[in-house]
Amino acid sequence: MRRLRPIGAAAKTYAAALLVLIGIVDCSGASYAAQSAQERAAAQVMDDLMYGRGAVGGPFTLTDQSGRRRSDAEFRGKLLIVYFGYTFCPDICPTDLQQIGLAVDRLGPAGAAVQPLFISIDPERDTPEVLAQYVPSFHPRLLGLTGSPEEIAKVAREYKVVYTKYQPPEGGPYLIDHTGFTYIVDATGKYRGFFPPGTSEDRMREMIVKILAGP
Repeated sequence: MRRLRPIGAAAKTYAAALLVLIGIVDCSGASYAAQSAQERAAAQVMDDLMYGRGAVGGPFTLTDQSGRRRSDAEFRGKLLIVYFGYTFCPDICPTDLQQIGLAVDRLGPAGAAVQPLFISIDPERDTPEVLAQYVPSFHPRLLGLTGSPEEIAKVAREYKVVYTKYQPPEGGPYLIDHTGFTYIVDATGKYRGFFPPGTSEDRMREMIVKILAGP
């Protein structure tokens, strides 16, 4: 079936809806032209994730909230819930992190097999000290990870994360528009799927239980 493209006045509405649907968290109120570029990038991400184009995930070494260097290999044997965001995120990041924390808690004893990770896309502000104050608000076992801009860019590419810094014209702290997917990586390090922004904890638990049950 040929895919129809919106034209005229409908295009702007379509673009805004697509950004939400495919996971771009628009914190900026950016112009339509900027949103169109984000739409194209995020649409490509969605296609890659949905149709399995290329690997998702990969090795990383980052710094946790205690200042300790941590690699992905340390977490073999655990199911990983991987979320990319930043501590200055005004709404969707804390909402999704809260649902992740609830899902882990409500798994009961099975939650011990799960390790939630919060990878910051804002290494300039999200130092280990900042993460140490932020992540315990969502779950005591939520591990915050940061690194150099180059390290963050590398792991973001591996997980097909799109993010763009934006300075509001009225001034104030910069914001970051970013894809807001929650990724699931199994105990062998294999990518198993993702949740879109706003997924409830019960839906997360449903999928996590299935993966933990194997094979």
